[in-house]
Amino acid sequence: MYLEIVSPEATLFAGEVTSVTVPGINGEFQMLKDHAPIVSLLQDGKVKISGNISLEREYASKFSKDADGNTVLPISSGTIELKNNKVIVLAD
Repeated sequence: MYLEIVSPEATLFAGEVTSVTVPGINGEFQMLKDHAPIVSLLQDGKVKISGNISLEREYASKFSKDADGNTVLPISSGTIELKNNKVIVLAD
């Protein structure tokens, strides 16, 4: 599935991923390919991305790797929309 992570400054990531885990306001949840459409608010936490991730050099410092090898982006809040295997995260 395709993921875009957009912040007020720029598009931090855009590309194909295997899964995305986000800190929803009612708890963390994961989305995989062919997930049902969803719109949700996000809270303070980490967006975890799995797959063969290639980051733009200028934004790579915002991301880290966790113990499971996922690429992680800390956020303070945001919104997520998933529809037709395209995920858009608007993150602060």
